[in-house]
Amino acid sequence: MKYVKADILPEELLREVQKYIQGVTIYIPKPDGERKGWGVNSGSRKHINQRNQEIRQQFAQGITIDQLTESFFLSNDSIKKIVYSKS
Repeated sequence: MKYVKADILPEELLREVQKYIQGVTIYIPKPDGERKGWGVNSGSRKHINQRNQEIRQQFAQGITIDQLTESFFLSNDSIKKIVYSKS
């Protein structure tokens, strides 16, 4: 999150905001539809989706949940959630 001084706002708007809050940091979210989902910028989401697909493929080929747990360093519950999910 980037810090920006409030003096970039029009003075009239800044005075209006100051009626409600002063001297603290305020977070202004992006409008709906403009926010990116978790992991989109970093590529983490893509990596996890690929990993999960690989887990599902290996499970379909007969690799056991215990073997997948050891191979992917995940808990049994995490592996079960991945292989039994509908996606």
